[in-house]
Amino acid sequence: VQLQAFGGGLVQAGGFLRLSCVAPGRIVSSYDKGWFRQAPGKEREFVGGINRSGVRKYYSDSVKGRFTIRRDNAQNTVYLEMNNLKPEDTAVYHCGATLAGVLYRDRYAYWGQGTQVTVSS
Repeated sequence: VQLQAFGGGLVQAGGFLRLSCVAPGRIVSSYDKGWFRQAPGKEREFVGGINRSGVRKYYSDSVKGRFTIRRDNAQNTVYLEMNNLKPEDTAVYHCGATLAGVLYRDRYAYWGQGTQVTVSS
């Protein structure tokens, strides 16, 4: 099972992008979901997470106040809306599904292939 992430691209600093992550099947769609990112030469880091009902949301300090995570369970889709983008947000963004806590990268059961986000200064 693989999630499908898309919506990345090239944007100027201060711009906006919306990433989408589609989870095939009703089983995976009921998991908690998270977004991570990985810049060249760096480890994959947590960006944001959302529980299965969409009530509880979590963000890293570096994106809090700029990024919003939400989900549409009817469409099996999780979104990451990124406002006021900065060059340091440049990375490959990955979505994942977990039943063991959205903060813990190693506990994710499923991952998407990643989508590139590039922010120019």
